[in-house]
Amino acid sequence: MNTPEWNLLEKTELRIERIGLDGADLSVVAATVADELGLPRDEVLVIDARDDLLALDILRRTIDPYVLVGRREALLNALSSVPCVRVTEETDVCSEGMLGWISADATEAVAALDRSREMMAEIGRRIASRAIVFSTGPEVVTGQIRDTNKPWIIHRLQEGGFSAMPGEDLPDDGDVIVAAIREAVEERGYGLVVTTGGVGAEGKDGTVEALLSVDPDAATPSIFEVEVGHGRHVKPRVRIGVGTIGDAVIACLPGPHVEARLGVETLLGGLASGADKHQLAEGIAVQLRERIRRMHAS
Repeated sequence: MNTPEWNLLEKTELRIERIGLDGADLSVVAATVADELGLPRDEVLVIDARDDLLALDILRRTIDPYVLVGRREALLNALSSVPCVRVTEETDVCSEGMLGWISADATEAVAALDRSREMMAEIGRRIASRAIVFSTGPEVVTGQIRDTNKPWIIHRLQEGGFSAMPGEDLPDDGDVIVAAIREAVEERGYGLVVTTGGVGAEGKDGTVEALLSVDPDAATPSIFEVEVGHGRHVKPRVRIGVGTIGDAVIACLPGPHVEARLGVETLLGGLASGADKHQLAEGIAVQLRERIRRMHAS
């Protein structure tokens, strides 16, 4: 199992107290600490060396806590071998936050980390299984049409093992859609966000653009191309989109009910197989293109 790195929360200073320094090469000292903690040498920097205090800064925001636990004795032994560095029984490693694990009892610390990892994994599983569905467009917001997408998608997601909830009806406003997606993931804790509508080629259609605002690397394959300037078309193609925020998946599907249903079925199959966002998007696009091809052939 891969171990996720934990945020240092700005507590990146590592202090060695009551240590003797007599002309020591600080670059060697920093390299020794980096090697002992399993960090790249360019990520450890001596920021203070005076009297009997040695202070170092860890130049990263996250770290694997398992590489830190119980490393105090090994770290001090390594420093004692550096020329012009004197380590005594009174020398100690002091730090706050995550770096404090260095001085912890290894057995107890590993057990605590294992428990924390299990809790985090369970939280991650629960978040991944929570879904919210947004419908977009003024005709839905004003009640001009009956929204058949949202209730069907919620029911289908629930059949697929998700705890699915209805989201608000959203206008064709990119900023509003961006805010709704971000809030759903970052504040409300949903692991799957589905939108329907607003993926067309008209000026009012901005759902895919909103997705790209929250994930510039989102997959947005074309379903079919249109002629710009013909009718109300201002964009050359109709696209769907699948992106991510952290581990959460955002899927932007068409508004027509048959196409939304086809997109959800393909999305569920892809999620079950562990597909990434590019594979999910292309899988949905392939099914929608095939439907269009069959319609034109009949």
